Amino acid sequence: MSLLLDCDTGIDDALALIYLCSQPHVELVAVTSTPGNVDADQVARNNLALLELCGRPDVPVAVGARAPLRVPLVTTPDTHGPQGIGYAELPQARRTLEPSDAVDLWIEAARSRPGELTALLTAPLTNFALALRAEPRLPELLKGVVIMGGAFFYQGNTTPTAEWNTHVDPHAAAEVFAAFAGQPEDRLPIVCALETTERIEMHPEHLAALAEAAGCNEPELVRPGDAGGLRSRARNGLVRHVSDMLRFYFEFHRLYDQGYVAHVHDYFAATVAAGTTRFATRTATVHVETEAPRLVGTTVADFRGLWGEAPNARIVSENEPAAAFAEFVSSVGALARRLG
Repeated sequence: MSLLLDCDTGIDDALALIYLCSQPHVELVAVTSTPGNVDADQVARNNLALLELCGRPDVPVAVGARAPLRVPLVTTPDTHGPQGIGYAELPQARRTLEPSDAVDLWIEAARSRPGELTALLTAPLTNFALALRAEPRLPELLKGVVIMGGAFFYQGNTTPTAEWNTHVDPHAAAEVFAAFAGQPEDRLPIVCALETTERIEMHPEHLAALAEAAGCNEPELVRPGDAGGLRSRARNGLVRHVSDMLRFYFEFHRLYDQGYVAHVHDYFAATVAAGTTRFATRTATVHVETEAPRLVGTTVADFRGLWGEAPNARIVSENEPAAAFAEFVSSVGALARRLG
């Protein structure tokens, strides 16, 4: 499985990237950085540092857009921390970014390997929209596309109706879905929206299980009653950094009355792209609202063809959270054990 990953790292993006590094059958062709949870340059620094942490300094990292297509950038330091990775303090990577723009990198890769590459998009769709403008044949050149974004029969997590990624750059999302209208069903993007990604709800016991799978001598205890801002003492570097990221994310969700949990949306999208999870989809025509002030970023799905328009997406309708976390603990735990 050969992937092009575009992300706005972000705690759940970080978990997705770490998970993909743990999968021996996954080739990360490139990781590109879109502004979202933090600005694009911080996203790129996070990506470089995470790849180095996971023993993958060979994967190219590039920056593309530095702002959404038409609206000002809004970031989320309250959700992911000022650097996007919670309480984790990653060592600065020893290498630098690719000189190529992310869009150019994607287009060159897709043209040189037609039908081989799957695009995994866990960020606002800015870079991908720009790539489609520059190369409209991308829907035919790519093997597949997986998008984390949107909310359909579900409350938004940014406004009452809008999910974060589509709200950050609604115009890019609208362009991306429009570009896939009329494609054969097997080429339509697979969309992991909030109604299924919020089912991927991580709890402290998953973190404890990860540390055990990694061979940590001491249990990794992150508890709801802990004072805010504590740091992990795990000797295993990967476990320690993951724990420090997730503690921040647990505390954020608790602050907003969601419990001491973490919705790891992008990790689920990564399992879909990697082919390591079971899920079901429903074909639909997706509209992204870009004009009505209170509804900007809202995604609406026509599952019944009432608009008379060609489908442009396959929306995930079922997933298996317990299996997803068993996979995470097993695979990332094995990577952490290897890295020591």
